[in-house]
Amino acid sequence: MDTVKDTSDYGALFQNLINRILKGDGYSTAGLRQAAFNNSDLPEPLHAFITKVANAAFKVTDGEVEAVKQSGVSEDEIFELIVCAAVGAASRQYENGLAALAEAMQEGGQHAS
Repeated sequence: MDTVKDTSDYGALFQNLINRILKGDGYSTAGLRQAAFNNSDLPEPLHAFITKVANAAFKVTDGEVEAVKQSGVSEDEIFELIVCAAVGAASRQYENGLAALAEAMQEGGQHAS
């Protein structure tokens, strides 16, 4: 049984996901979603919260979510921004992995592919 999947559409699917979360309709502004995706240019306490989501989501507490809500961000906005932060972090890891693989293959590593 052949378990190798055709990966030719993964890049397109990945880009479609990014386009939908950043440019699709939402409760938060496109600019705020982009900032969460990039983990940059966010006001506090949102900056600290998004940084934690991007780097150690398992450590986020109910109190931190409540602090963001108290700053005027709705639960729907928080959800969207969490998704953007998580996908942004995954995107950076994915792109770094592809770059490392390309570099290893360029250097002639026989085990790189």
